[in-house]
Amino acid sequence: MMAFAGRALGEAAIPGRFGPARRFSWDDLVAQAQMRARRPYARRIAAHAVPDFDTHVRLSYDPAEMVAGRLRLFPAKVDTAPDAVNIHVVENGMARAIVDTHGLFGGGQSADVAGFRVMEAHGGGDWLASLGASYFRAVGPTGQYGLSARAIAVDTAMSGPEEFPAFTDFWIEQKGTDHLLIHAIVDGPSLCGAYAFDITRTGAGVEHGVRTALFVRRDIARLGVAPITSMFDFDQSARPAHGDWRPEVHDSDGLAIHTGTGERIWRPLDNPPGPRVHMLRADGVKGFGMIQRDTTFDHYQDDLNFYNRRPSLWVSPEGDWGPGAVMLYEMNTISENVDNMAAMWISDRPARAGDRRDFAYRLHWGQGNIESDGNAVCVNYFMGPGGVPGADPIAGAMRYVFDFSGPALRGLTRDSKVEAVTDLGAALIMANVFPVEGQQDLWRVVMDVRVEGLKQNEFRLFLRRAGGALSETVIKTVRP
Repeated sequence: MMAFAGRALGEAAIPGRFGPARRFSWDDLVAQAQMRARRPYARRIAAHAVPDFDTHVRLSYDPAEMVAGRLRLFPAKVDTAPDAVNIHVVENGMARAIVDTHGLFGGGQSADVAGFRVMEAHGGGDWLASLGASYFRAVGPTGQYGLSARAIAVDTAMSGPEEFPAFTDFWIEQKGTDHLLIHAIVDGPSLCGAYAFDITRTGAGVEHGVRTALFVRRDIARLGVAPITSMFDFDQSARPAHGDWRPEVHDSDGLAIHTGTGERIWRPLDNPPGPRVHMLRADGVKGFGMIQRDTTFDHYQDDLNFYNRRPSLWVSPEGDWGPGAVMLYEMNTISENVDNMAAMWISDRPARAGDRRDFAYRLHWGQGNIESDGNAVCVNYFMGPGGVPGADPIAGAMRYVFDFSGPALRGLTRDSKVEAVTDLGAALIMANVFPVEGQQDLWRVVMDVRVEGLKQNEFRLFLRRAGGALSETVIKTVRP
């Protein structure tokens, strides 16, 4: 499922590097996953894993040979990537396993393999990588990494421990320049699955066509499909208690959903005081993703991590996934090095032992507001004390300010009868909606909300004109 420029399999085959050639196909892979699922799970802990961070970096990034032209291997690491994986190179329907890694790690050292990365044509960096459990990631059009995807999630945000199924085997095939076909097995205590990733890279980012057949070993309380993992520390709406000179720090600023009914939902991310789960109905979901809408350098002032360049990731299901919800799991963090956001689709149908589940979808790693369809979208929000700035605040009230932008607002004026629609009822003290002076197609909603005694913990807001929606629906947590 990956494609590499460079030597063909036969030309690259150092004596003893590869095992014997064996026929390979999707049907064979599915049969293998099904057979494994019938047996007890056996974890593959690496027998030869590096013990510390410095050694891992040296083996991963010091000069070394590449497989199939542009594939570099990651060594297993005792604490963060302890599971060994098998790598096979596929050519003309025949697969050969890498059985000797001599020369494939920096410094001429050897170790068990834990993952891989695909190098740029010039060799100066990588644009696709997989390391640890079933995590993988790709760059956007700017060449910058950010959020990650996972093959599957099991029992995320449940009362007990989360299970992390892991990639155990990869079959990597060169299909053309920047086009790879990667097949994989994912295995864990509760399931085993076959995956196919058809990956292409263009100027607009990286596309994954994903196909999976999952076989359930034992009942799963919460099966998360197409999981996304990201980081949100703080943004312009609230400065962090731990202090930071930068205005914003996050890989993604919101969760976007296109529901089967046609509604567009935007959920701004928060760094909550404790774990928080949101279930957002998405029957027959058309798409969802973690989006980094704000791509302006001045809003971050970070010339080391460049959060303004971080990619957005959009999931487009193929076929009808049926009744279910997109789950957003937010955890607290005081470190930008900890991923504390997770999103995934959860079916209403429980996953039972013996079940087979098939899913197909596309992943698009792009830049900015990649899911927009012409409706106005929320591009900023702020919070503060209720009431007029500079005057005495309204006791027990909060002011919420939302900015909307998009083609649907083009040419509208204060006389266009645009209204802000919420579900706050009597808690809404005041709501004004108006175009921002001197800003093209930018509209602002200013609301004072009585939060003292408010029973609902979130509210909905969208722009409407002549009975029709002009914008997506923003769902915001009430946070005094």
